[in-house]
Amino acid sequence: MRVAVTGSTGLIGTALIAQLRLDGHLVSRLVRRAPSSPDEITWDPIAGTVDLAALEGTEAVIHLAGAGVGDHRWTDSYKAEILNSRVLGTQTIARAMTQLASPPAVLVSGSAIGWYGDTHGQIVNEQAPAGQGFLAGVVQAWEAATAAAQDAGIRVVRARTGLVVARDGGAWARMFPLFRLGVGGKLGPGSQYWSWISLRDEISALIFCMTNSAISGAVNLTGPAAVTNAEVTAAMGRVMGRPTLLPVPAAALKLVLGEFSTEVLGSIRVTPSVLQTAHFNWADTTVESAISTAWRSP
Repeated sequence: MRVAVTGSTGLIGTALIAQLRLDGHLVSRLVRRAPSSPDEITWDPIAGTVDLAALEGTEAVIHLAGAGVGDHRWTDSYKAEILNSRVLGTQTIARAMTQLASPPAVLVSGSAIGWYGDTHGQIVNEQAPAGQGFLAGVVQAWEAATAAAQDAGIRVVRARTGLVVARDGGAWARMFPLFRLGVGGKLGPGSQYWSWISLRDEISALIFCMTNSAISGAVNLTGPAAVTNAEVTAAMGRVMGRPTLLPVPAAALKLVLGEFSTEVLGSIRVTPSVLQTAHFNWADTTVESAISTAWRSP
């Protein structure tokens, strides 16, 4: 299958492309500059342009591009970048797909469990309504931006990814060095739920959604069961053989992270009902397994 991927240089995109190629798929990467190799296609997500001739013949698109939510402090300007990078980019790729002579069969569009807002410990699945807060609003607009593709009859999967357990990116990339030094601990009260997924299961789930024609709409890409931050902390200690006695007070997190601290201290307890119903097989069924896999990865 010929697959086009946006966000190809990110944590997930890099691993995804490697696996797609290993599986025998022909991969094109959308880049925001002139192509430097035959596998690259130029696009400008903000201007709304794509090299349609180069995109022609694509059978599936996996769209992952977007500014990192935790990369910078949430100033008004960076919050606008978070929103615009997702909405405008998604509108651009969805519209481009409809303009091809032979549109791709499927768009797997990145999304996030931020859709649900703080669930306060309540278990939610894909049928739950959108929550409250900045990120919940961003995700609603992000998912709505796929409308052009869906209206054209293209199968659209909105992949609501949880916290990806990996050494080289995301929340865990910041946690591993601290725990290795023995200064890791629970964040705030530790009772807040984290809906996690290992990087290898994230990649497998994206490809599963792409190739399984029965799957469409919202899909939670998380492990089988959410765990509390205190349980994550204990698992980190066991895997790394380090003490976990230094909790980070909520007040300190708010001081350092600003508004983003609401996401760290909030509780999003998600269950991946669609993947379970479709009999997806997780390689890492517990957070301890996911942490161990990431910690021992090359």
